[in-house]
Amino acid sequence: MSTGLPMTVTDPALPARVRIHEVGPRDGLQNEKTAVPTGVKAEFVRRLAAAGLSTVEATSFVHPKWVPQLADAEELFPLVNGLPVRLPVLVPNERGLDRALALGAREVAVFASATESFARANLNRTVDEALAMFEPVVIRAIEAGLKVRGYLSMCFGDPWEGAVPVERTVRVTKALADMGCDELSLGDTIGVATPGHVQALLTALNGAGVPTSRLAVHFHDTYGQALSNTLAALRHGVTTVDASAGGLGGCPYAKSATGNLATEDLVWMLDGLGIETGVDLAALTATSVWMAEQLGRPSPSRTVRALSHKES
Repeated sequence: MSTGLPMTVTDPALPARVRIHEVGPRDGLQNEKTAVPTGVKAEFVRRLAAAGLSTVEATSFVHPKWVPQLADAEELFPLVNGLPVRLPVLVPNERGLDRALALGAREVAVFASATESFARANLNRTVDEALAMFEPVVIRAIEAGLKVRGYLSMCFGDPWEGAVPVERTVRVTKALADMGCDELSLGDTIGVATPGHVQALLTALNGAGVPTSRLAVHFHDTYGQALSNTLAALRHGVTTVDASAGGLGGCPYAKSATGNLATEDLVWMLDGLGIETGVDLAALTATSVWMAEQLGRPSPSRTVRALSHKES
């Protein structure tokens, strides 16, 4: 950025460095109406890695019937597995874990729900039945030397049930922590969280014995609150933030879930706060512009639009 923008104004109350967990190739593309060619997905992952993102969630080993857009996981993963970055993959059950292990995956993630309605819609199980399904997956993955992330959806609100009580989210998060998940990503799947709610949940989790060091946040920008919620999490000490290049993504099982927090918007804010990410914003923006061309529509990221307009 030759203009000196954004101007850096540091805040000693915030972390010095944040790790961005890039979810564009998985969470960003899983909701596309048509499947993106495998070669394009692989190039997307390569460009994200080249832009400085140290963690890029590559794909999902969910049955193709449920997420057809990611049916090419077996073809895609070998194309990117040699990259010098972390490449976690989503696994729904032991069969998904078997597929990931066979391809040499070193990090996996499971995905639970804080609410019964979403557990039924997404996993066709109750919350507790889903947790019981994940436990052997987590145990086997740990025994195989893999890192395991636990995603928790609907932490703040649910399209069928409304507001989600903090204690309910704490219970399911604690269950994933007790299984042995290294990291727990708190998802605002339909984008209804506000900073006070974020602070209350993080405080309650700490009170239940889940340290901030094991927590990540995953915000959607439905009501324009993703960055303010992220800042609230940073003030609490969270140092891992999920984001999606170009603001891609949603959730195929929750129609009110709009795009994820755009990685470029996050990096712009963090750059302005003097928080290190290792990400080259210009390279990342160029990647999202390229991906938007592949998808045939402009990026919803405000930062991508602003920076690409200046370039043009």
